[in-house]
Amino acid sequence: MSTANSAQAYHNNLVGPVMRAGDLAQAVIEAAKVDNPGKEIFVDDKRAYIRIHADQEMILRQATIEEELGRPFRMNDLEVDLSSFAGQIESRDDQIRFYFNKTL
Repeated sequence: MSTANSAQAYHNNLVGPVMRAGDLAQAVIEAAKVDNPGKEIFVDDKRAYIRIHADQEMILRQATIEEELGRPFRMNDLEVDLSSFAGQIESRDDQIRFYFNKTL
């Protein structure tokens, strides 16, 4: 596999939300760092939207987002600012998980 193909395959393993820019996106960035210790969190700010990614799996917990926002937050309210996402998604009342079952 060439270097370019290797880099593209690695990029294909990134999972996470693509969100409208704003306070919630900033809180999600900080929550991603807290809820995924030891993982590198990639943030690609495109001004109108922000891609927040990690390799293979990313977990976002309601309590952490609430702490970062400084107010109560319901996980299904994330959908309002969630324009897209990479990977598969598993949603619960108290957390959301972005993941891949296979590695490219």
